[in-house]
Amino acid sequence: MAESNTDGRPETATDRAAHGAAPGAAPDGAALREAGLRLDVDGAVATVTLNRPERRNAMTFATWRGLAAIGRSLPADVRVVVLRGEGPSFSAGIDLGMFSGEGDGFTDGSDAEGSDRFIAELQEGYTWLRRPEIVTVAAVHGHAIGAGFQLALACDIRVAADDAEFCMKEPALGLVPDLTGTKPLVEIAGIGRALELCLTARTVLADEAARIGLAEIVVPRDGLDGAVRDLVTALLAVNPGAAVATKRLLWQAPGNTLEEQSAAERREQIGRLREMFGR
Repeated sequence: MAESNTDGRPETATDRAAHGAAPGAAPDGAALREAGLRLDVDGAVATVTLNRPERRNAMTFATWRGLAAIGRSLPADVRVVVLRGEGPSFSAGIDLGMFSGEGDGFTDGSDAEGSDRFIAELQEGYTWLRRPEIVTVAAVHGHAIGAGFQLALACDIRVAADDAEFCMKEPALGLVPDLTGTKPLVEIAGIGRALELCLTARTVLADEAARIGLAEIVVPRDGLDGAVRDLVTALLAVNPGAAVATKRLLWQAPGNTLEEQSAAERREQIGRLREMFGR
């Protein structure tokens, strides 16, 4: 995950290059179509659409690599990224066709080092969503299963329609959730609830998702787009440097002691004051 400045200002392309996360060339339309993705950038807002509605936006290796490419190429002036799904579902998770030999196949794990690199490459499609210089919003409706659930969990804020259904399916398939979803799930729901959800692979409906913290906002299905627009407007109204610094503080808080977090708050506030008063 890219680091960012400690002086409270938003990262620029130069900053990202210094941290090893310089924007690259944006994937072209053909590459995005192959990945089942669509990217629309409108000023400070980028919308990433999972665009395989005929497969309920089931994900493939190409999808995860495409998401990673979008993260690497994101324009430096983008402040909010919205993840959404085309059609009736956010995402039905992994495309089960990959188990039957369609397209790329799974590694058999015999080469542990190579398998580790392979999975890390796919995880990059999720890790960039935590970068402090952007706020990421998942607009979830219909199915959010497995990899789709983990994609929603990778975002900072989840807005769910009242027809949303969350399910961590991987253990039922003999796998583990490996797209960075276990950490936020435990942090949000607690270890006991996370175990229960993963090891039963049961479906969590929108009202329960709101109750246990998996969704910050729940709205009627026909109000989802409007709720996301209102949220994006509110997010963009906040000072950009303050937003970056605050997200950075909040993300590190769970791993810090009170003393460490208090010191981090002081550092960030000093950076903000220097920025505000031009010193």
